[in-house]
Amino acid sequence: MEKRGVKVRIAVAAALLTAVAGCSAGTTSTAKVTTSPVNATRSAAPATSKPAPAATSTPTKTPAPAKPSALPVAPASAAALPQTSAFPKTTNAAFGSAVRDIWLAVTTGDPDYALPAFFPVKAYEQVKAIAGPESDWQNRLWYDFTLDVAAVHKLVKPDATLSKVVVPTQYAQWIPVGACANTIGYWHVPGARVVYRQDGTTYSFGIASFISWRGVWYLIHLGALVRGGAYGIVDDPETGEGVPGPPGGC
Repeated sequence: MEKRGVKVRIAVAAALLTAVAGCSAGTTSTAKVTTSPVNATRSAAPATSKPAPAATSTPTKTPAPAKPSALPVAPASAAALPQTSAFPKTTNAAFGSAVRDIWLAVTTGDPDYALPAFFPVKAYEQVKAIAGPESDWQNRLWYDFTLDVAAVHKLVKPDATLSKVVVPTQYAQWIPVGACANTIGYWHVPGARVVYRQDGTTYSFGIASFISWRGVWYLIHLGALVRGGAYGIVDDPETGEGVPGPPGGC
């Protein structure tokens, strides 16, 4: 009996083991395990970068035309030297420079261009027997000239061309000491004419007065010797060359 019981227990245990093994085998055969493949050589996403700017060409700049400059009429130191009785020429380089500077002032409207052609203040201080000649030069002579340049500039276009300047030297005279409140004499010539071409027509205007310093003509009155107020004057504007003069003045 005892042996039979042992055999029964062994059989039961074997059956249980077989059942467990079957369950395990079934589970293993039907279970599906999915995994994501791992790529060990995967590279990082490319870094985002800004596109290179498109090449641009720098536009070529056309250089501005050179600004004209005034020409010296005489050495600056000459104005402080003593006066001479030399009669000025109208055919030399000094007068040519003076004419160019005056014309440049008229066509641009900038009186400063004519400063080398204007009677020097240091010479004026020697000439005039008045109180404050420097102030008179600045506040009357030069100021009147700036007004006259502005007045003439309204008539003369920038593209007008200068033909000639007629200086009536037959009317020139030596202004002696004592005349016109002067302590030093000088040569004076009135009524020169500036002749120019504009729009196919010849025009002209006058220069009221040139006077001399050390053998050089300098403009001292453009529009008029005297005036009744602070306004510009064009001396005898004409179609055609006009008539130089008349004589007189100082």
